[in-house]
Amino acid sequence: MKRNLFLAVAMLWLSSTMMAQSTVRKFEWKNSTDGQSVVYAYLPDASKATGRAIVDCPGGGYSHLAMDHEGHQWAEYFNSQGIAYFVLKYRMPNGDRTIPLGDAYHAIQTVRDSASVWHVNPYDVGIMGFSAGGHLASSVSTHADWKVRPNFTILFYPVVSMNERDTHKGSVDGFLGEKKADKELVKSFSNFNSVKRHLTPPAIILLANDDRVVPPVTNGVAYYSAMRRAGNNCSLYIYPSGGHGFGFRTNYAYHDQMLTELTNWLNALPSPKADAVRVACIGNSITDGFGIDMADNLGYPAVLQKKLGSNYNVKNFGVSGRTLLNKGDLPYQKEEAWHDALAFEPNIAIVKLGTNDVKGYNWAHKNEFHADYQQLIDSLKALPTNPRIILVTPIGTNVKWDMKEETFQEIIPMIRKIAKKNKLEVIEMRDLFKNEDGKQFQADGVHPSIQGATQMATIISQTLLKDASSAKNSKKKKK
Repeated sequence: MKRNLFLAVAMLWLSSTMMAQSTVRKFEWKNSTDGQSVVYAYLPDASKATGRAIVDCPGGGYSHLAMDHEGHQWAEYFNSQGIAYFVLKYRMPNGDRTIPLGDAYHAIQTVRDSASVWHVNPYDVGIMGFSAGGHLASSVSTHADWKVRPNFTILFYPVVSMNERDTHKGSVDGFLGEKKADKELVKSFSNFNSVKRHLTPPAIILLANDDRVVPPVTNGVAYYSAMRRAGNNCSLYIYPSGGHGFGFRTNYAYHDQMLTELTNWLNALPSPKADAVRVACIGNSITDGFGIDMADNLGYPAVLQKKLGSNYNVKNFGVSGRTLLNKGDLPYQKEEAWHDALAFEPNIAIVKLGTNDVKGYNWAHKNEFHADYQQLIDSLKALPTNPRIILVTPIGTNVKWDMKEETFQEIIPMIRKIAKKNKLEVIEMRDLFKNEDGKQFQADGVHPSIQGATQMATIISQTLLKDASSAKNSKKKKK
């Protein structure tokens, strides 16, 4: 009996020792000037590192932190997959939301700034959060500037709402304090209200149906619903039981299933190469993928990514209804997507604007079209990447929307003239785009269907790949 017990203990020790070998380097750093915020780093073997990294935010109702089962105990799970793992000890807000947000922003920035040293891909840094830590993680995912916004989000039984009637009251008190009476603030940091199409990173949400601490429907499920409505990639797993706070506890009935499903999600999550050519798709509803369900998978930028392959990192910065004209009804250059496109520092910028400018009330300012387009081009030219800028001519008309053919015939030559002045390429999409089968446009005659988006991606990819091949052959000849 004693011998069997000894063997069991020995095997358990050996197993834990072998598992711990996945972490080859462990250290910590002070993450705030007062030294109260700390990040604990767990790095895998450099030879096995995938480049992926995760910053973890443990829960605790914004009053304390569950640093073990929602923090340190996850290190081996991630390191064994070659994922760098960082546990954030963030400071309690005590009513000042900027404190934990600042800690999370700084942690992500530090990981990206140290990417080459820690074998991390700066374009594959995610955030994970549990309960109130899930609120912090979703807040960073929906409110952070591009430079510190994560590339993906993992949420366990998250607090998402800041409405006391729908969520964990203690988390509201901790995060907002006296400002919980501010309706706009409550709305904004009920993070399902701040999900943005294309800009909010892909997410996975895991929770238990019988959670009576943080109601699933008004929190985790609400975040999933907002993501799905926006057409953003999001997965939701609801387990029959487990209550709140199961974290990495191995006695949780669905522990193994939960890990398997999280692993499968991570494996399926695209991971762009750190040195991939960055392509920014800038434009209006045609770029955005208006009318295409799940445009992040089926819109032209998404199809372009598939056609270009892993050596390219394509991002969709399209916003429906926007104009190139700064005096138009909805100017693109005033949008967050435009600022994100610049912060992305693309190597290639594909600009497709002008469709909404032809509407009569916008085209009344046509004398400013050239100057406004030049402003956009100058902003791109000023980037340190000196991007290749490609202008794309508009397609489709709809008289009901005051889009007159004669105005299109006026605006397209203007785009060509601007391109010539700046020595830029033009893709004559209006001439190249064919609708012979009648299936390339949606019913409105303006927005491409799924088939039309695929055709657009094909036209653009042929231009990019042809030129890339020519450049490669030219280098070979010089050698």
